[in-house]
Amino acid sequence: MDSYHDDFSSDDFTTDWPEGFLDQEHLEYLNGTELYFEQFGPPDAPALVYLHGGPGYNSYSFRSLMGDDLTQYRMVYLDQRGAGRSSPLEGDLSVDTLVDDLEAVRDFLGLESFTPLGHGFGAVIALEYARRFPSRVPRVVAVNPWLHLPELALTLLREAASISGKAFSDPQDELPEAVEGEYPRVGNARVERAFSLLGARDLLNALEFPEIRGRLRLEFADVESQLLGGGEVQESLVSQGFWEFEYPPYLLEQTRPVFVIAGTQDRTSYPAQVDWLLDLAGADVQELEAGHYPWVDAPEEFGVALERVMEG
Repeated sequence: MDSYHDDFSSDDFTTDWPEGFLDQEHLEYLNGTELYFEQFGPPDAPALVYLHGGPGYNSYSFRSLMGDDLTQYRMVYLDQRGAGRSSPLEGDLSVDTLVDDLEAVRDFLGLESFTPLGHGFGAVIALEYARRFPSRVPRVVAVNPWLHLPELALTLLREAASISGKAFSDPQDELPEAVEGEYPRVGNARVERAFSLLGARDLLNALEFPEIRGRLRLEFADVESQLLGGGEVQESLVSQGFWEFEYPPYLLEQTRPVFVIAGTQDRTSYPAQVDWLLDLAGADVQELEAGHYPWVDAPEEFGVALERVMEG
């Protein structure tokens, strides 16, 4: 039986659909926590599970801005553990836990297979799920992925120095060498320096949005959602070395086809992060003139790119 969240209902979105069309919300106790997710679309259509980034963001804006153009799929919009409308985070968080949560959702919904659609850091969850459960996944779709966090941190630092007009220096050269298996947190040091040169939000806005109207569209959806938070998720991951995390070695174990939809104007992901998937996973890459959120900047083109992936 569906259990409905107090503050959100499917009335927030279009509901005039054919008989049998799924338009359901769930707040279910799965894998030791309450997870919020929605499923929307024909029950016999190919299933897609959207995995937001952040980390600690939510799925609301993606459905709000893109959902009505994806009605040919059985879409599942998941607010990951500790994020959005799911219960607040308790304890530490790991990629393995997020993957286990995804498997619990799949089992609850009775999906024999589905395509994980991961955005930003959500691409790591999508790829790792496919690595661990290859029989459940026909393909993986990564949208502007974040896979190598120390490299991303260096990108942020270079861009912060360039935008602010301040001198660039990599703190890697200043940190002590590893002692007894403890390695210096290079990525974290880079990010801290980047955000000292330019505030985090100003920097990410400059790198992720090619035009201000795209940023305003996303911000309006965020205000509409009334969803705040996600800080606990970020704090938990950062405390465990988030900015030192390197996923690329695991790509060598990937057996499922990988497809990338890349916004070429996203200076956090393109081209360096995308290239890892191209080089190590043989990914098929479709490039769009868009930023970090291509469904915001180029929704029609994003829909066509996703359709090509699903048909391929």
